[in-house]
Amino acid sequence: MFEKLLAALARELDAAGVPYMVIGGQAVLLYGEPRLTRDVDVTLGVGPDRLPDVLRVVETLALRPLVEPQAFVAETLVLPCSDVEGERQVDFVFSFGGYEREAIERANTAEIGGERVRFASAEDLIVLKLVAGRPRDVEDVRGILVRQPALDAAYIRRWLSAFDEALGMQTVSLFDDLAGPPPQP
Repeated sequence: MFEKLLAALARELDAAGVPYMVIGGQAVLLYGEPRLTRDVDVTLGVGPDRLPDVLRVVETLALRPLVEPQAFVAETLVLPCSDVEGERQVDFVFSFGGYEREAIERANTAEIGGERVRFASAEDLIVLKLVAGRPRDVEDVRGILVRQPALDAAYIRRWLSAFDEALGMQTVSLFDDLAGPPPQP
């Protein structure tokens, strides 16, 4: 159902020179336990100043913004769109900080519909899911940990620690509860 959309997103974002990675449920399908998802979440490695380029991609893909783009993106850094039938939603997240740049550089590609689609690495998907912290996200992390046993736990802990410090969270301890504590030297 999403194969054509993901392929078209990859093709058009690449053509526009917009770095990106697919996150959320579509990335979970790549690394974790299969589950139903009705949307596509895409982290863009650009700021809101590139909104005109993203809107051209949206138009080319026959998507329609669900909000007034300028004001909403300025306030939330998110551009929610849907296909014309309203059956599938695509959320473009404008993210241009140090973590996002590194995560996009580390993204893995998968061939879908004849295109190379960039997905967040399993490690970065875990970081994003644990920072979001919803029950569904924690369940997704459990599934990823089962299906991806060879993860770079030091990388995950490094970024979770940074988010914990910046946001007053406790995601490292949640990760340790799910994955087991780090090995002792």
